[in-house]
Amino acid sequence: MSLELDRKSVWKSVDDNGYREIMAYGERYKNFLNAAKNERESVDFIVEQAKKNGFISLSEALENGVKKGDKIYHNEKNKSVVLFVIGDDLTEGMTILGSHIDSPRLDIKQNPLYQDSELAYLKTHYYGGIKKYPWLTTPLALHGYVKTKSGREVSLNIGEDESEPVFYINDLLAHFSREQVKKPASEFISAEQLNIVVGHSSFGADDEKNPIKTLILKYLNEKYSIVEEDFAVAEFHAVPAGKARDVGFDKSLIASYGHDDSVCAYACLEAIFDVKNTDRTIVGLFVDKEEIGSVGNTSMSAKFFENVVAEIINSMRDDYSDLLVRRAFSKSKALSADVTAALDPDFREVSDDKNAAILGYGITINKYTGAGGKFMASDANAEFLAEVRDVFNKNGVLWQTAVMGKTDMGGGGTIAYILAEHGVEILDCGTAMLSMHSPIELVSKADAYMTFKGYRAFLNI
Repeated sequence: MSLELDRKSVWKSVDDNGYREIMAYGERYKNFLNAAKNERESVDFIVEQAKKNGFISLSEALENGVKKGDKIYHNEKNKSVVLFVIGDDLTEGMTILGSHIDSPRLDIKQNPLYQDSELAYLKTHYYGGIKKYPWLTTPLALHGYVKTKSGREVSLNIGEDESEPVFYINDLLAHFSREQVKKPASEFISAEQLNIVVGHSSFGADDEKNPIKTLILKYLNEKYSIVEEDFAVAEFHAVPAGKARDVGFDKSLIASYGHDDSVCAYACLEAIFDVKNTDRTIVGLFVDKEEIGSVGNTSMSAKFFENVVAEIINSMRDDYSDLLVRRAFSKSKALSADVTAALDPDFREVSDDKNAAILGYGITINKYTGAGGKFMASDANAEFLAEVRDVFNKNGVLWQTAVMGKTDMGGGGTIAYILAEHGVEILDCGTAMLSMHSPIELVSKADAYMTFKGYRAFLNI
């Protein structure tokens, strides 16, 4: 296992002050988890915190003329955010932390609401790579945004407060499951059976054909000004309801929806806010659509980050050219701030024990991700790996190395390959976790804190 590299448990390495810092950081991180369960909510949280820490909007910075020391945020369509702490000359490169703020979930279809057998349902389309069966019988909350037909902008959040109802997907009862359990787990339930129960009562309805649906539409219209047609233009998501919770008698772990990639995104945020002075421009990326392949105009594959860099260079120099933007990227260094798989003792057969991350052993370096044969991987250069190692060692960052399971078993990817296309030196580096892409995932508070500490050290590379 990675223990052979003489790595140390974070818990065994810290003193009383270090332990208190870990636990306090865990509380701050849980606040983020509870406040931000989709990308729009994450953007709201990040921008609010950025403003409190002295960041101004890109438009304001451009109006005044960008200069060294400026702290700038750019909100891309309320789905992605870029934070900058401006250094001397962007064309000498940037130091970048790149995370994503979308997580696997169930999206609500455009024509979703129907009634059948005295129940009302919403039809869904799963977002990102999930195993479908764990979502059955899990209490769900609805989050999302719609601009209604009446012109009202509505941010929906139903099911998180204990006084609110939750929503639910039925499973086949055990008494009738003889044939179901003979199927592969991927076939226990089909995507078209992931229908969410949203109502049952027909009390007070005049509609004889679909009274439950009619009453739900009436409720949505009275409370949110939503009509049925608004579903066609809405962004509604179902996510596990409830707050992040401590796990274990010692409260050393956190169970929550969305650790992938909130645990790295939040570490990036705190690390950037902790930067004091820098001669080199610092960047934090919080991007959308990673879980579906980094596609779309708010993803890492979009040009908005490149465009913002161009705007800043144009504001700071009189000799702007596209070549300067290319130089800025080609001289940049980045960590792809994303999670990786930890060794699970109950599923040891999928991991390479000698190259697996261990919970509680600190931030994890993945030289490459991808799948068998390093397919779709970004494979970091040895020189850059050594540079990051030295920075971590000098700053007391406990770290470990890992690969994403056995070579033939599977794998995964991040945004690293996209930034690498610009010539950026980049390394996958983040938090090891268990139950990745499950409705509720598990991380160690020690690893979450050490991820923040590692990112902070990197920003001073």
